[in-house]
Amino acid sequence: MVFIYTTCENMEEAKKLGGLIIDQKIAACVDFWSISSCYNWEGESKCVEQAMLLITTFEAKLDAVNQIISENHTYSVPLIAGVDVRRINHPYKEWMMKEIV
Repeated sequence: MVFIYTTCENMEEAKKLGGLIIDQKIAACVDFWSISSCYNWEGESKCVEQAMLLITTFEAKLDAVNQIISENHTYSVPLIAGVDVRRINHPYKEWMMKEIV
């Protein structure tokens, strides 16, 4: 199992991306929440409100999730980070296996 982390300009975009991912059945779950971020972009420091997505899937689906995010994201350089999960409870893993095709 892996978590894929990305941020979006707002919750509307986050829910759109999450819906595309879930509709394609390439993730079991997508969680959203509002965050504050500070970063440097094109020579300027910025602090903004964003939406974060945490996508729960299997490693075999990383490329498919990456493609959907890359093709539909409003940022020219979105962060798409995969984090390996070392342990997962068996009932949740079984549920994931039924939901992801």
